[in-house]
Amino acid sequence: MPNHLRPLAALAGALLLSACASFSPDGGMSVTADIARRDLRKDAVAVRNEDDAGAARARVAHLLKRPLSADAAVQVALLNNRGLQAAYNELGIAEAVRVRQSLPPNPSIDITRVSGSGETEFDGQIVASILALATLPARSEIAADRFRQAQLAAALTTLRLAAETRRAYYRAVAAQQLVGLLEQANSSAATAAQLAKRLGETGALNKLDQAREQAFHAELSAQLATARQRAASERERLIRSLGLWGRDLAFKIPNRLPPLPKRAPALRTVEQEAVSRRVDLQIARIELEALAKSYGLTNATRFINVLEGGYADKITSNGGTVRQRGFAVVFEVPIFDFGETRMREAEQAYMQAVNRLAQKAIDVRSQAREAYRNYRAAYDIAGHYQREVLPLRRVISDEMMLNYGAMQVDIFALLAESRQKIAANVSAAQALRDFWLAGSDLSEALTAGEPAGGGETASIAVPGSGEAAGH
Repeated sequence: MPNHLRPLAALAGALLLSACASFSPDGGMSVTADIARRDLRKDAVAVRNEDDAGAARARVAHLLKRPLSADAAVQVALLNNRGLQAAYNELGIAEAVRVRQSLPPNPSIDITRVSGSGETEFDGQIVASILALATLPARSEIAADRFRQAQLAAALTTLRLAAETRRAYYRAVAAQQLVGLLEQANSSAATAAQLAKRLGETGALNKLDQAREQAFHAELSAQLATARQRAASERERLIRSLGLWGRDLAFKIPNRLPPLPKRAPALRTVEQEAVSRRVDLQIARIELEALAKSYGLTNATRFINVLEGGYADKITSNGGTVRQRGFAVVFEVPIFDFGETRMREAEQAYMQAVNRLAQKAIDVRSQAREAYRNYRAAYDIAGHYQREVLPLRRVISDEMMLNYGAMQVDIFALLAESRQKIAANVSAAQALRDFWLAGSDLSEALTAGEPAGGGETASIAVPGSGEAAGH
């Protein structure tokens, strides 16, 4: 190698050793796995080969042997949802980009042959971007930040799938529980309608009262059909989150929601917890850091857009061979653009990220407060039904039965009370469902982002009850 090129080669070698990155043994899954264990107490696994697929499949089959709990449903989704695996593939792509950005630029080779008048010339050049070599450590550092963002993005997708799976699970179980309640109510209504018909045949009941009982039974039958269709839809939504098909569709879920906890946890530092744990906020912070580094890089190279250098070799043949060596430098002269536009663009992109991060921090605090208030309100409402409404309804029902046995009330008062009791049971079940959904929303607000399940939840209103069963 010519002496004048040795310092350049030494510099390139040092930069190469300092900046080159390699692929991680786990494909970058460590961050996602740690967050899943910390916030979900579940395992997040990237299925990369047949062995991984077999292990995941065996674990899913084991979990599906028993009626699913909410925790088991989340674990099945993390192992089996193909959309989540696609997000992990995106993480693998990001790691490949990180490694590529850490590599020095490939040199280009230029060979020219010119002949004429008995003379032949060969020009050869090996050219590499000196600017790319000089900025290699900074570019590698920025690529590492982008890869860290991709790792957190995969974790964010994992947390959001877990939250959506929990919501789908509680909706599916609640819908099934409502079907059971309405089936019992419909059976009682059918008995009452048949009794009214017989009383009408004996003349003990007028036509108006007969029609009321038959209408109640008919309307309740329609509500039951609606509830069954809704339960089927909610189950399908759960199936999509779990990523199941074929024989696995026969999995079972409980007929009733879990009971209300004895006490709801008090989160006095809900805002601070959200700010410290929210993954989307961490992604925004890294975006700001990466843009700051990118802005510094742009500022340092504002006057030079292209700078390439390398080894040049020239051979002239005219009866003999003359060999000439040297080096070549190619750069772009900034006549029209002195780098001001690139600096302004980078500066505005950085300030945009600053403002977005500040607004996101405000939004995170607000979303955490709102989710916790909704959670506490749902807990209080469900507890009110459990402690006050349902016990009072049982007392009223028992007393009505005693009074009916003592012939102090007639059959119509007993049937009216039966309708009110049905409505109270349906409302209590829906209030319990809303509590568990609010708990899922709170967990998501503290870890993953704004809850995605904030829309209205469908409710069943018992016909002729005089009160709405939903909230």
